[in-house]
Amino acid sequence: MTAALPRQTRLSGLEPLQITPESNFVNVGERTNVTGSAQFKKLILEGRLDEAVVVARQQVESGAQVIDVNMDEGLLDSQKAMVEFLNLIAAEPDIARVPVMVDSSKWNVIEAGLQCLQGKGIVNSISMKEGEDEFLRQARLVRRYGAAVVVMAFDEVGQADTIERKVEICSRAYQLLTEEIGFPPEDIIFDPNVFAVATGIEEHNDYAVAFIEATREIKRRFPYCHISGGVSNVSFSFRGNEPVRQAIHVVFLYHAIRAGMDMGIVNAGALPLYDDLDAELRERVEDVVLNRRSDSTERLLEIADRFKGKKGEKKTEDLRWRDKPVRERLSHALVHGIDQWIEEDTEVARAESARPLDVIEGPLMSGMNVVGDLFGAGKMFLPQVVKSARVMKKAVAYLLPFIEAEKLRTGDVGKSNGKIVMATVKGDVHDIGKNIVGVVLACNNFEVVDLGVMVPAQTILDRAKAENADLIGLSGLITPSLEEMSHVAREMQRQGFTMPLLIGGATTSRAHTALKIDPHYKAPTIWVKDASRAVGVAQSLISIELREPFVAANASDYAEIRERHRNRGDGKRLVSLEKARGQRFDGGWADYAPPAPNAPGVYAFDDYPLEELVDYIDWTPFFNTWELAGRYPAILTDEIVGTQATELYRDARAMLKQLVAEKWIRAKAVFGLWPANAVGDDVEVDLRDPGPGTGDRQSFADPAPRAVGSPAPGPRSRTLHFLRQQADKPADRPDFCLADFIAPKDSGRQDWIGAFAVTAGLGIEPHVARFEADHDDYNAIMLKALADRFAEALAERLHQRVRKEFWGYAGDEALDNDSLIDEGYRGIRPAPGYPACPEHSEKRDLFAMLDAGAHTGLELTESFAMYPAAAVSGYYFSHPDSQYFVVGRVSKEQVEDYARRKGVDRAQAERWLASNLDYDPE
Repeated sequence: MTAALPRQTRLSGLEPLQITPESNFVNVGERTNVTGSAQFKKLILEGRLDEAVVVARQQVESGAQVIDVNMDEGLLDSQKAMVEFLNLIAAEPDIARVPVMVDSSKWNVIEAGLQCLQGKGIVNSISMKEGEDEFLRQARLVRRYGAAVVVMAFDEVGQADTIERKVEICSRAYQLLTEEIGFPPEDIIFDPNVFAVATGIEEHNDYAVAFIEATREIKRRFPYCHISGGVSNVSFSFRGNEPVRQAIHVVFLYHAIRAGMDMGIVNAGALPLYDDLDAELRERVEDVVLNRRSDSTERLLEIADRFKGKKGEKKTEDLRWRDKPVRERLSHALVHGIDQWIEEDTEVARAESARPLDVIEGPLMSGMNVVGDLFGAGKMFLPQVVKSARVMKKAVAYLLPFIEAEKLRTGDVGKSNGKIVMATVKGDVHDIGKNIVGVVLACNNFEVVDLGVMVPAQTILDRAKAENADLIGLSGLITPSLEEMSHVAREMQRQGFTMPLLIGGATTSRAHTALKIDPHYKAPTIWVKDASRAVGVAQSLISIELREPFVAANASDYAEIRERHRNRGDGKRLVSLEKARGQRFDGGWADYAPPAPNAPGVYAFDDYPLEELVDYIDWTPFFNTWELAGRYPAILTDEIVGTQATELYRDARAMLKQLVAEKWIRAKAVFGLWPANAVGDDVEVDLRDPGPGTGDRQSFADPAPRAVGSPAPGPRSRTLHFLRQQADKPADRPDFCLADFIAPKDSGRQDWIGAFAVTAGLGIEPHVARFEADHDDYNAIMLKALADRFAEALAERLHQRVRKEFWGYAGDEALDNDSLIDEGYRGIRPAPGYPACPEHSEKRDLFAMLDAGAHTGLELTESFAMYPAAAVSGYYFSHPDSQYFVVGRVSKEQVEDYARRKGVDRAQAERWLASNLDYDPE
């Protein structure tokens, strides 16, 4: 018998959004609203829908958990505009993954929008302004369409403005919805109306208090419902003075959230912290919001201009916090990531405490609890949390000798929330994400035992036993790591483990965990999406009260995933391998002559200048590493994460300057260009000396590569094996295989293929060790992330030079870095292990052709991960119509064919399919 799911709001786009008591505040993005965004309105009115879609994408990238779409504009056909826009964003998976709030004052527009949603969205809004019959008619339709609903505090008399009217209307609506039509309480969102305060009209002075107190009472009466509101309305009378408006929003939210408001349109990340507001400003704003004085509006107006500030004006550092008691100084330092005085303040706190442990379990943990709360509420971001952890670690390091001495005297070891053993699994070398999760857990008083990278299963299990761990956490980036995680789960079951197993990493997913890992282990196996989820998951598993419902909900989710997988329809049915090959890409070989390289053979760069690579860095993935969503450079001015992104970027550029000047890391590269032809889905590469080529090698730009001879040591030829799409497509759309982009042997055309391997991770270890020895995870993670960016920049720069110089088929190419990042050039550089070539073991042939180990210092692990981790490798294709694609699902027939071509058994050929959820080898 399946345990009943807890009564919680469940919404969805392509991905589920479950609103639990731990969700804190749900942010709704409002920029896809013509009444709330002048820019969006202009794009819609001018028919620039492709640019309007970009606005929606930016909202999701910036952290909106729901997007509000409103087309209520007099010059628009609102219904048509709503349908067109919702259909457009439905075709964009990165936008469609979040639920949509269909927002309109016209019911026909709402209903048209509901018919376009592919998940469970929200209707905004319905009310009783036209009477109970119309209210119930609309509510029944919302229920039929399977949506949640925002109910405005509005009836036949008008909008509710007092506490009593707000509570009365919401209570009446609740009774009608739940008793008349069985509407689930958890799908009801009340909006008790946020009105502007400090307008100069006396009866408006109590509007914020009315909302807050009505929220408190509505939430008490109807605990499963949600409370929402348009926060920007409350400060409307101070438009033009952004600092004062933000202060009003902060104070209003502080009290409204405490009263039960849990959803709304607000950029929480852009707001100052409540405790950081100027004391005088906060007092006068609080007077206005809480209506504590009859002259509160006049008193706020007196000082408002002082806080308005002037454009370009520099802020001086406010050190008044240094005058506060030591407990408050420690908390401030932790929240703001300031380590300048941490040892001094920690010593003061130690001198005032009975035991050194009291400093950790008292003021330090109190400060970190504030950090955890702010992070969980979306008011702090990952880079700030990692800085806070640096302060905490330095304080603990200072106290450690005193604690050890105390332990020897008393045996007191203190307490923690729990102990977790973490490791990157065998064969994988990537650890930035794991390290960030470890830092966040340590910030929340978990004891983290990090075993590092490439850790065998038995080592993990032995250490977990020795440490008496409460949890085990596994991380991995490459697809072979997924099979290794399944192996660890099987071993945990075989050896009688019962502790929960946490799964994380870029290639992992909830579905893969449910289908491929969880069935092997009877104890809880939980997928952790990112660092922001780690603490909630770990605390739920440790807590006696929370564990059972959390595990039951997770098991129910997994059961639903497995049921959907079993019942998946025929819409994704594969075509036969023969049919897929009959629908291959046509390269037009009768009329197309492949270009011969200027410089065939193998070449190496022993020390590529870092300073040349700086301008080729793609910064967007750097911010993604730190879980700041958005595209560079727009992210620096983003309403939600802009402040934190700018600070992180400033720190990154400072480190970048130093590591280039002092050569902390070394960049090496090797590439080769050889004659090649396709034979079916394979490419035969001729490694014999191809001759001098067609170009003048003296004209190479500086730095010039070193010719290392051709062929590479070993066989005189190699065959590269590729996989083909087997999707059921229309006749005019090919089922691609990378071999299609090389001229077939029987075409009579001589073609060429390239390969490369680069790294920017050489020499990084002592610098990372130096930061870690100084308890500075922030800069250790920063350096690894920058090394990754340099490796990608070197791959980008090398490919550019291959196109323009060494192969030379695009000698007149003139693209800026944005165009390079957007792949606006001719040709592709797909990599083994990625969607167009998902089998990692192909790296073995690639490395052998280049003799990559000798020329770059790179090594392959047993799972074909590259070490050092800051590395990129792949192939070069020159055909003007070559493109990236996803192989996706393949049939048993193709796997057997691939195994035969590759000369391995089927089990080995299937290894990459550990991540392919639609493939059943049986």
